[in-house]
Amino acid sequence: MKKQTILILDDEEGFRNELKEFLEDRFYKIFTSGLPSDAFKIMNQNRIDIAILDIRLPEMDGLSVLQKIKQKYPDTETIMMTGFGEMNDAVKALRLGASDFFNKPFKLSEIEKAINRVSRYLTVSQEIKNNNSSNGKEIQIVGKSSVIEDIIEQISKVAKSDDATVLITGESGTGKELVAKAIHKLSHRKKNRFVAVNCSSIPEELFENEFFGHKKGSFTDAKDDQSGLFEAAHNGTLFLDEIGDLKNSLQSKFLRVIEEKKISRLGTHKEQNVDVRIIAATNHNLKSMVKEKLFRADLYHRLNIFSIDIPPLRERIEDIPLLVEHFIKEVSKKAGKNITKIDSGVFKKIKSYNFPGNVRELKNMIERAVILSDSEVLGEDCFVSFAFLWDNKTQEYDNNSEVLDLAVIEKNHIIKVLEKTKHNKTEAARFLNISRQALDRKIEKYNV
Repeated sequence: MKKQTILILDDEEGFRNELKEFLEDRFYKIFTSGLPSDAFKIMNQNRIDIAILDIRLPEMDGLSVLQKIKQKYPDTETIMMTGFGEMNDAVKALRLGASDFFNKPFKLSEIEKAINRVSRYLTVSQEIKNNNSSNGKEIQIVGKSSVIEDIIEQISKVAKSDDATVLITGESGTGKELVAKAIHKLSHRKKNRFVAVNCSSIPEELFENEFFGHKKGSFTDAKDDQSGLFEAAHNGTLFLDEIGDLKNSLQSKFLRVIEEKKISRLGTHKEQNVDVRIIAATNHNLKSMVKEKLFRADLYHRLNIFSIDIPPLRERIEDIPLLVEHFIKEVSKKAGKNITKIDSGVFKKIKSYNFPGNVRELKNMIERAVILSDSEVLGEDCFVSFAFLWDNKTQEYDNNSEVLDLAVIEKNHIIKVLEKTKHNKTEAARFLNISRQALDRKIEKYNV
């Protein structure tokens, strides 16, 4: 693997040299600079994977340096160093696209952990890019939040295990199929087919024919032999979307095929082997469905060998700027337009919206705006169909009125459920009908 290149920008020479020596012992290629102007000269002449920046610098502050790096060198990841009392700057840095930050003074082991996190993100992102260029189809997991970086790391790990089934959970529109495709493209099965099917769209009477295929003459309209989805995905990946909607009567048949890796076409008892990687996805809480006897426990455990939970967009708003930029670039290119940015007032409204339709809703919003736009900037007139963004009307309530803030209601409800379950998170998640991972995120979000 190529040695990663790191730039250290700090005005303290002793600190730069100490950190340089420490990181070179860990086989990184290091450049150092005490001035932003010198740092940009280095970046003009060398590819920098990670830039470590201090907030307080001569010539310009670290946040301004960060903004210039993001504009001119978008593939360079950044880690910010902050002194005591500069937490507001650290938050600003993350909003501007920094991957991580740590406080001075710090242990060298802490910065090593931060670099390792960013390095893993870079490595997997590059693998995805390499696979995109090799087969001409682009898969991008867009985001810089810690949860997205964790998901990318999980994708990298499970992709190497070609036989492990994967269960991807998350609300509709969060990008479950995108994650499934990324797993496929990073696996040894990438040269074979990725077959996606929505389990809720297949009628019960057609299930066996769709998944297992049929022999000629097996029923009235069977004029030719036909392979099913398992055969189509042989040596590749079969993605089962909305697995929670699979009829109970069909779940046992499905389980047998997954375990035995053998199928029989309709009209014959002859079995044939199929080598298929199964990735399933659902927006349901399958664990609750198992307890309610709506989903087979044995199938759930067979699918849930490795699980990835994708949080809703409202829980990772720091990813919205990157997603907006990505969709504007992607859609503008297809539309043959040169749209470069979005009006700051519109962008502020978008960031404050909770996106019940998640990333899919954001993409549709940007796509419609691009179609309507006649300039290089997406203005308010391009979002006329999304009146909810502009509805700022508020009602006044006296001090004795009930709490109507949705976040406060959700926080109070979580606290009540945790008290009811004696702080058993697994049981609380079941009551709330969300995953354990989602509950952990909400507990952290609301500081419960």
